[in-house]
Amino acid sequence: MQLYNSLGQTKQEFVPYSDKIVNMYTCGPTVYHYAHIGNLRTYIMEDVLEKYLRFSGYNVKRVMNITDVGHLSSDADTGEDKMLAGAKREHKSVLEIAKFYTDAFFSDCAKLNIKTPDVVEPATNCIDEFINMVSTLLDKGYAYVAGGNVYFDTSKLDEYYVFGNMNEDDLAVGVRDSVEEDTNKRNKTDFVLWFTKSKFDDQELKWESPWGYGYPGWHIECSSISYKHNGEYLDIHCGGIDNAFPHHTNEIAQSEAFIGHKWCKYWFHVLHLNDARGKMSKSKGDFLTVSLLESKGYNPLVYRMFCLQSHYRKPLTFTYDSLDNTAKAYEKLVTRIANISPDGEVDSAKADELIGKFKEALDNDLNTALGLTAVYDVLKADTNGATKLFVIGELDKVLSLNLITEKEDEEPAADSDLTAEIEALIQQRTEARAAKDWATADAIRDKLKKMNVTVIDSKDGITWKFN
Repeated sequence: MQLYNSLGQTKQEFVPYSDKIVNMYTCGPTVYHYAHIGNLRTYIMEDVLEKYLRFSGYNVKRVMNITDVGHLSSDADTGEDKMLAGAKREHKSVLEIAKFYTDAFFSDCAKLNIKTPDVVEPATNCIDEFINMVSTLLDKGYAYVAGGNVYFDTSKLDEYYVFGNMNEDDLAVGVRDSVEEDTNKRNKTDFVLWFTKSKFDDQELKWESPWGYGYPGWHIECSSISYKHNGEYLDIHCGGIDNAFPHHTNEIAQSEAFIGHKWCKYWFHVLHLNDARGKMSKSKGDFLTVSLLESKGYNPLVYRMFCLQSHYRKPLTFTYDSLDNTAKAYEKLVTRIANISPDGEVDSAKADELIGKFKEALDNDLNTALGLTAVYDVLKADTNGATKLFVIGELDKVLSLNLITEKEDEEPAADSDLTAEIEALIQQRTEARAAKDWATADAIRDKLKKMNVTVIDSKDGITWKFN
């Protein structure tokens, strides 16, 4: 399997630390609001990656955090905690907000057939782990206390900008917000590991620590939770491209300083989903959610297919016209699959050949668009229905589009293109019979039979049905 590694910015052969086990970490949501469909594009593609690794024979342990404290509204370690902002917005406690939006997130994931990770850990469960990691970084000389807060000292590193596509000027004060410079920092690239009561006195969630009554910085959470559950060696770290800097950059800095060796081998970043206004963002007010799509009559799996039609490393632009096109394609696809008669025995050689085409696509940096093409190749394959249904069922273990089950409670019905083809053949057969061209008529009837269509000649005319 070839996978693009943001650390090095090249496509590389995937070779985990262990031959059998893949340790995988996913940056989870900050649960202060609903996830928009741009967020969920990342989780869909991470879900495909996990399922394809399992499909390929790996034993995957996937860990996800839930950020319910410490994620500030600015990259420059300033601004309000997003959880506190959500609580103020809805006149609820931070814990009430966290519970509500965590449940909403996993409800959306279920609708999109996104598998729940093996471990889901809220940040507020791991305060002792955060304090231990910060203490160790202080002991090893990678951190310092200033103004009541604990900072990571980036000057101690041989290299800070490890993703290679940024430089020191990228961390201008207020990268995303207009803020004042934090004069406690020795270097402008330093970042907070632990905040105390010296700042943000209205913070609702605080804990005792060796440095005062306070709470963790956002970056330390993912490093500590991954270390707790994945250990010292992480194979794949996933997230949206907007997390590459500074969040993932800071994770690498503090994790490798803490453990003393290389930490994560592969970094899997999914590019943005855009709309007419540009990159989707909750701060714009009206943002697109799964519930909104449902209210407009869309099956959430149509949005999943919409994402799979594009490569995860390409920006994807959302419009309702494009989603409508995907909805039509999805309906047509599941209808054609529902009309396959499960005749015959599974041809294992043919099945392996068809599955091989799918694996070839996914092995090429998770090319889901070609993976979907492989499904259509199965429909066109010269083999029996049992083999086709078996292969489609196998491919859908990764695609998770309910390709077989979506129509199982409905009566089979032909899609418009297939109906037109069948009726054209029946008309040709009728003309051949009128001309007493029995050979042509029989040949057409045999062709229809291979399409699982039975032609019924009666005194009332000619009708047809699927077998």
